[in-house]
Amino acid sequence: MIVVIGAGVMGLASALALLRKGREVVVLERHRRAGLDTSTHNSGVIHAGLHYPPGSLKARLCVEGRDRLKAFCAAHNVPHHTSGKLVVATDTSEEPAIDALAANARASDVEVEVVDAAFVHAKEPNVRATRALWSPHTAWIEAEAYVKALQREVERLGGHVLPGSPVLGVEPEGDHVQVITPLERIDADLVVNAAGLMADEVSAVCGGEPFTIYPCRGEYAELTPKASALVNGLVYPVPHHSGHGLGVHLTKTVSGTVWLGPTIRYQDRKDDYEADREPLEAFLASTQRLLPALTLADLRLSGSGIRAKIHPPTQKFADFLIRRDTRRPWLIHAAGIDSPGLTASLAIGDLVARTAD
Repeated sequence: MIVVIGAGVMGLASALALLRKGREVVVLERHRRAGLDTSTHNSGVIHAGLHYPPGSLKARLCVEGRDRLKAFCAAHNVPHHTSGKLVVATDTSEEPAIDALAANARASDVEVEVVDAAFVHAKEPNVRATRALWSPHTAWIEAEAYVKALQREVERLGGHVLPGSPVLGVEPEGDHVQVITPLERIDADLVVNAAGLMADEVSAVCGGEPFTIYPCRGEYAELTPKASALVNGLVYPVPHHSGHGLGVHLTKTVSGTVWLGPTIRYQDRKDDYEADREPLEAFLASTQRLLPALTLADLRLSGSGIRAKIHPPTQKFADFLIRRDTRRPWLIHAAGIDSPGLTASLAIGDLVARTAD
């Protein structure tokens, strides 16, 4: 028996990969249903792999995972669409960043094209740009529908997803462990820590190696229905100067809503989605750089999400933590899964399953 802790996309994708290899799997979820945290509080973008350091797990698993995710969506009726993405320079001073991003993407074998203002105007006539990077394989997915489809597949293959089952303790017993929930004790050969924002705390409960998950909130606004007609697809600014995010970007969903965001702010609490929210005015200047015609009346506040980062704000990059624990060989971590975790989820699940062999 393998116990997977966390029924977000990481836990469910890991469970699915393990079940396909003939393993018996139970997924424990502390919330009342699957995917309530980071998995469904994000932009829903299927990334092509432009931004990640070549050779990193993030770069490799993003490229490996994106087409598999699209195929899964098509096979299981998950709403998605491949609109492509423009990363735009809004003036000539930003153009060198376009070339640098193109070089980084190509080093990971990602198909991109540096395009001129006329190309941008043909696709996004309301966006200001002097030059841009065109990524034809970037797409969008309805994340909540994806979570539900993963859970259906896990259960179809004989796996069990147990909501309302927080892990209270893990007790080693010889070459097995007992995973303790409020309702039962589960005998397991392996434990997969896919607990997202709580992964560091789960590691501690298991007696595993110490690491820290830093909750990092991203907030969204959206365009009014009338203003949403100004955007046709996915539009990003050049990479964010802080190095911690991709900047406030425009994401058009299948329903036609256009999201603006996310912002980025490290915080102490892992469950605080609403306190001290950014005012609507905070989104205006960054959005007007891309869409000059916008006014404050075209915006309204939307949701928020919390990223599970494994590095502090003083550090710009940390790779996914996907491996066996150095203290507890029966514990496998799938932790620190921020962007492009949704895109890479099926590839991450396969890596977890290989690690379990």
